[in-house]
Amino acid sequence: MGMFLAKLMSFFCNQEHKVIIVGLDNAGKTTILYQFLMNEVVHTSPTIGSNVEEIVVKNTHFLMWDIGGQDMLRSTWSTYYTNTEFVILVVDSTDRERLTITKEELYKMLAHEDLRKAAVLVFANKQDMKNSMSAAEISKFLTLTSIKDHPWHIQACCALTGEGLGQGLEWMTLKTAAK
Repeated sequence: MGMFLAKLMSFFCNQEHKVIIVGLDNAGKTTILYQFLMNEVVHTSPTIGSNVEEIVVKNTHFLMWDIGGQDMLRSTWSTYYTNTEFVILVVDSTDRERLTITKEELYKMLAHEDLRKAAVLVFANKQDMKNSMSAAEISKFLTLTSIKDHPWHIQACCALTGEGLGQGLEWMTLKTAAK
């Protein structure tokens, strides 16, 4: 009965869930945001600061903050962490050279007090590219299985076609229903 009541309340209250989309520059964060919003590819330029959009999936409202990923902007990511329920980490699956930096940024975020309750969705983007790493390879490199205090999921995707993005949103929607 309690679960039914909670579902009923969430249906009428349309609670918003704050999401931050982070990753290194050129990983595909903004392309993913606008693929969610408009289901089409939008030509983007590097994000300075952030873009914010509301995405609704099955009556679940996500307020998504796409945050610039250039080196000089990463130190500002923490200003967006307050009340964040989901972190979407976008990884360029072809960028093997900078995967170590991505890993460092991920664990720095997960150690932050404001993200202690946040769930993590990793998008292994650019799966359509030649020589891209699989989601399993990226998961192993990032040692995702060592993350015990945050729910996490890795999803192979292609921001340009939208492939895999729906499955990631579905995982997030299921996580909000479980709360």
